[in-house]
Amino acid sequence: MPAAAAEYPTTSPAPVRCHALLPCAGSGSRAGAPQPKQYQPVAGQPMVMHTLAALRAVSRIARCLLVVSPGDAFWTTVPAGVEVLPVGGDTRAQSVFNGLSALRASGASDNDWVLVHDAARCLVTPQEIDGLIDACLDDPVGGLLALPLPDTLKVERGGRVAATLDRSDKWLAQTPQMFRLGPLHAALAAREGNGFAGITDEASAIEQAGLQPLLVKGSARNFKVTYPEDFALAEAVLRSRS
Repeated sequence: MPAAAAEYPTTSPAPVRCHALLPCAGSGSRAGAPQPKQYQPVAGQPMVMHTLAALRAVSRIARCLLVVSPGDAFWTTVPAGVEVLPVGGDTRAQSVFNGLSALRASGASDNDWVLVHDAARCLVTPQEIDGLIDACLDDPVGGLLALPLPDTLKVERGGRVAATLDRSDKWLAQTPQMFRLGPLHAALAAREGNGFAGITDEASAIEQAGLQPLLVKGSARNFKVTYPEDFALAEAVLRSRS
């Protein structure tokens, strides 16, 4: 006798996907540029385009979303496979939270992975992104690219050294930072009421939720373009690759 219909599900669980989310609403005031630094030309094109190229080269990333300020006029044309969300906030954390909310509203599963990446880290490579995905895909928490601190770390008071800290367990956080959509959104929602105080990156939000992100060794070249002199270094690296 045929088994009951209930024993034969007509649908299977949706596959877990990876999404890339780039907060791109900052002004980049420390860069000393006449426009937001992510749009400053580097090696022949706006810096953010180099960042997007690396992410779009990773086949496991299903969607690439840019969170920009409302009224951002830069994106008159959008590269294939990229979505622009004009929901940027006053802070990076607010922009990421708004982007995650929009991603959930569009039908993404809370079980999906989100790789949040700084638009100004234009030297990240597809190989580094793939390495992070490989390390985190089966991890219960997720993780981030980071580097063991290479330099001696000092504490300053009044312009003088007050102490030297042990660097043996210190790491420099980078991006992408890869976490499940639902837990990351919930961790940021828990801090929204106090203006995301203490949230400097996605990992810090996950930490405040009581979890311990995985540290995945990255590259010293995956630095964040922040100051005027960083543009020349980024340009030299990009041109050396081409």
